[in-house]
Amino acid sequence: MTSTAPKPASTSTAAASATFDSLDPRDGSVVASHPRHTAEQVGAVVARARGVADWWADLGFDGRRSRLAAWRRLLISRTDELAGLVSHETGKPLDDARIEVVLVIDHLHWAGKHAKAALGRKRAEAGALMVNHKATVEYRPLGVVGVLGPWNYPVFTPMGSIVYALAAGNAVVFKPSELTPGVGQWLVDTFAEVLRGTDPHTEGTDAVFGLVTGEGETGAALCRAGVDKVAFTGSTATAKKVMATCAESLTPVLVECGGKDALLVDADADLDDAAAAAVWGAMSNAGQTCVGVERVYVVDSVAEAFLDKIAQRAAKIRPGGESRSIYGPITMPSQIGIISAQIDDALARGGRAVVGGRDSVRAPYVDPVVLADVPEDSIAVTDETFGPTVVVNRVRDIDEAVERANASRYGLGGSVFARKRGYEVARRLRCGMVSVNGVIAFAAMPSLPFGGVGDSGFGRIHGRDGLREFTRPLAVSERRFKSINVMTFDRPGWVVKAMTVLAGLIYRRNR
Repeated sequence: MTSTAPKPASTSTAAASATFDSLDPRDGSVVASHPRHTAEQVGAVVARARGVADWWADLGFDGRRSRLAAWRRLLISRTDELAGLVSHETGKPLDDARIEVVLVIDHLHWAGKHAKAALGRKRAEAGALMVNHKATVEYRPLGVVGVLGPWNYPVFTPMGSIVYALAAGNAVVFKPSELTPGVGQWLVDTFAEVLRGTDPHTEGTDAVFGLVTGEGETGAALCRAGVDKVAFTGSTATAKKVMATCAESLTPVLVECGGKDALLVDADADLDDAAAAAVWGAMSNAGQTCVGVERVYVVDSVAEAFLDKIAQRAAKIRPGGESRSIYGPITMPSQIGIISAQIDDALARGGRAVVGGRDSVRAPYVDPVVLADVPEDSIAVTDETFGPTVVVNRVRDIDEAVERANASRYGLGGSVFARKRGYEVARRLRCGMVSVNGVIAFAAMPSLPFGGVGDSGFGRIHGRDGLREFTRPLAVSERRFKSINVMTFDRPGWVVKAMTVLAGLIYRRNR
């Protein structure tokens, strides 16, 4: 995130450094070239957003809802176009990309529909001692929100911030991952297209949702550009850099980092369902899912049966570069080394490969790997993998499973499979979201807040909490009629004593 001084260069070199390419990870082909925005250019985009933020906020909840609905209809009509671009920049199968777009359509609808109820002005209780006042609270937009997006779900994840920030009345400046800049450009362009259709005579509306592209230096510039909040999704290490940069100006941040999510299998669980969920949760999107299943703790009495079922399913899966492949390549080449190191460490420390192993890594693809009986201090258990691997360890009972799941420094999501005690166990997990007898279901529900604890970050997107994340609460008291006033030096001497007696009479009997 630290800027570096430019080196002297020829005209051709300087021109080349002004752009960068997005690549298809399946074959390395260039998808498109994009500008590498400087700090000055980032500041200009933020300034343009600032210039129209009041216009957007003043549209009110209904006005913003109608424009977000128009954007939703555009996404519906052009789903395949966007999904195709996602597939090219990430390498994921076309159907996986379509799922992303469909989920965003649902979130667009929910945020626009519920923003007014979640954020609009409401009466609050003034209290018995302030009965001559009316109290209200509402949630006002912050102004301009900067969003730093990831590459693994380049539509669904950043739109969890973008859509809710827009619905709350903010302008947004989006810096997509340098691996998926084309997706970010598409989203910004289509929103501008919608506003040109709904507001043809209002100048500069396209600045409500702006774009900056580049690598870490561009992201750092956005953090320093005077935005009112930054929403970041990415690794814990990068989140710390973002927070340090934002701390320079006391810019508040929302951070959603990685995870080491656990799936717990109780003795009475439906093992077929649990195995299917574990394999999909661990292997879909090549395991490049922040809330993917990376650890499984299964009660010993059903462990062998569960391992057989998960092994049978995982052994049938093969990645590939075709549009209908089960999953695609590892999008970020540097992740290959991390995946290999974790497999090696698990096996060297006494773990066993139930499916796959060291030979499963064949860049840019990694075949499914199921590891069992891996020591809890192995990096395969402690560190985020972001690959199609899963560790299955047996425990004596569900209480030990909870203990091990909670021992991680991460705390994003989790899953519990149990017929009787599912919800009870879910409540004991130290994380932000839990699916009972399912996996990652919470992410598909727009009404549920999404976020973690510990090294998985803080703050929430989605749901009412996600809408309020991009606002400031405004509390207002209004005097309705004159009466005894203690908030003045002109009060009679007996007033405080009378209030003290009154408080005693009221609250001694009230519970």
